[in-house]
Amino acid sequence: MDKLLDILKSAGFPYAYDHFAEGEAPDPPFVCYLLPGSDNFSADGKVYYRISEVRVELYTDFKALASEQKIEDALDAAGIFYNKTETWIDSEKLYEVLYSFEMEGVGNVYKEE
Repeated sequence: MDKLLDILKSAGFPYAYDHFAEGEAPDPPFVCYLLPGSDNFSADGKVYYRISEVRVELYTDFKALASEQKIEDALDAAGIFYNKTETWIDSEKLYEVLYSFEMEGVGNVYKEE
């Protein structure tokens, strides 16, 4: 996951896995990322190639095209194909822009015997 962390660092926002601790969230914009699942490739009944689902959530207190562009530039520079959705979270008074994509997990773990 070093590649993902490098991408997040290059975007320049504070980030945390899943969420920031209570009272520790920085002022927006900030990013949370999740690895909610996998889409692994199998061979001979074993995991041959690990692929992780990745969600990068950008939180802003207003529609911030420049912030979105920073995330998209970082993903584009890394050659990541992503899908993007947006929602307003009324209870938090924040916009969430969600970037969803797949990324190599640990790589080829299949060992031929």
